[in-house]
Amino acid sequence: MAAIRTENLTKRFGDLAAVDSLTISVQEGEIFGLVGPDGAGKTTTMRLLTAIMEPTSGEAWVAGHHVVRDAEAIKDDIGYMSQRFGLYPDLSVMENIDFYADIYGVPHKGRAEKIDRLLSFSNLTPFKKRFAGNLSGGMKQKLGLACALIHTPKVLFLDEPTNGVDPVSRRDFWRILYQLLREKVTIFVSTAYLDEAERCNRLALMHKGKLLALGTPSEVKKLMRGTIIEIRAAEPRKATTLLRETMPASSVGLFGDRVHVVARDAAMAMAQAQEVLSKAGLAVGGVRPIEPSLEDVFVSVVGSENSS
Repeated sequence: MAAIRTENLTKRFGDLAAVDSLTISVQEGEIFGLVGPDGAGKTTTMRLLTAIMEPTSGEAWVAGHHVVRDAEAIKDDIGYMSQRFGLYPDLSVMENIDFYADIYGVPHKGRAEKIDRLLSFSNLTPFKKRFAGNLSGGMKQKLGLACALIHTPKVLFLDEPTNGVDPVSRRDFWRILYQLLREKVTIFVSTAYLDEAERCNRLALMHKGKLLALGTPSEVKKLMRGTIIEIRAAEPRKATTLLRETMPASSVGLFGDRVHVVARDAAMAMAQAQEVLSKAGLAVGGVRPIEPSLEDVFVSVVGSENSS
């Protein structure tokens, strides 16, 4: 059964289509990623699905409830952690969770045990008396997650939950999300981090309100147009500039200290790149085809959309 389903879901602001005919289905008990850059329509989609905002057209259902006709019922079955989750800095960790328990009408009987479990689950037990304003960014995100889970939601919406959080805290946050899957919670998470998207069971790539691709990370990677050639060369920035000038039919980008070239004919591109760099006196440490990352795929798909 689908925990979330949309049919041609659309939200317009004047002439701008922030979400444009979005049709997706999210199954119970999966982590589903909504992936795209700023302005892709991720936050607007979240607000539509959590019944904060009404669509211009189209339909959507969450946990069996229609997002417009059953807006109040939806709020009982979901947890929502927005980009700026409303923690109270002058309340302690424990007081923040207790406050959200009151908002959601969590019965006092058994509440203490539930809070203790959430504190342990999110590794916040040693900090339960600390003011929220004195927590690190990663710990604030964990507290926000605990508050969103206090009423045991069926579907959890997380809008770029690790944005601006250090890599170690990001890893810890995802470990917690995987634990939630064991409890059959459906997780709908938006992110601009394409490496995080690979952790999802399935994902949707969005750009300027439109759905570009939908499937498992492996399925989405198959949409890559061409082969990725990785080049290790001396002075990678100079090598990137040179290859862009001499290989106009290929897509050339700098990824850390490596140069990536997207080519239709891998063997020809490898030979051409080596020849160009050698003639320029740039030492080549290695040239090889590699599996594309989601970032490679996204750039490829967006580039194709823009050129069509």
